[in-house]
Amino acid sequence: MDTNQIFEKLFSTLGPYVIGFAILMFLLELGPLFIKRWKNNKSFTEGSKWRSDQELLKWLRNMKPSEFENYVAHLFAKLGYNAQTVGRSHDGGVDVEIQKDGVTSYIQCKKFITREVKLGDVRDFYGALASKLAGGKGYFITTNKFTLDAEKFVEDKPIELVDGFQLIRYIKMAGGEVASKTGQQTKVCPVCGGNLVERSGKFDPFYGCSNYPKCKYSVNIK
Repeated sequence: MDTNQIFEKLFSTLGPYVIGFAILMFLLELGPLFIKRWKNNKSFTEGSKWRSDQELLKWLRNMKPSEFENYVAHLFAKLGYNAQTVGRSHDGGVDVEIQKDGVTSYIQCKKFITREVKLGDVRDFYGALASKLAGGKGYFITTNKFTLDAEKFVEDKPIELVDGFQLIRYIKMAGGEVASKTGQQTKVCPVCGGNLVERSGKFDPFYGCSNYPKCKYSVNIK
């Protein structure tokens, strides 16, 4: 048996093992690289969403208190409520009134950056609602979060606590149309300074003031 025959016989016998070993080494060498890249891509996708929510939250926190109240009224108008801002120095803890299906509910807005909403804040709001609620509920909305004792206090009460990230979920429920991450400003009512909300008219859509019926300003959408 000459040398060529010997190599041919060895290859026919050992060839599949050699090829399998080569493939195994290739996978051991490059497999971790592919896994790392997949994890990085996944983290980038999830991180982009997280940063997007954080950017929106930062934008909300940079508002003036009155701007935040108007924004919340605009948001609930997008969610199908008649909403108007009522905040003033002696508002009794109510910043926005909303109505839907003949039921009135009340909102207090706190544009906090680092301060948490404490039990005393929520208790005062509940006291302000004692003579107002008749089938409706109270919403305490903040751009930060609530303490645990504040959350426990409302467990058996008609008050919904909306922290910063729950507020973002409300914005997404409204279609994200009021979630301007670029800082684009909403249209402002020239009569009272409220936000102009797009509404459906009998014939054509129009912009109506978020403080309706107190302010009845409207303008056709061109």
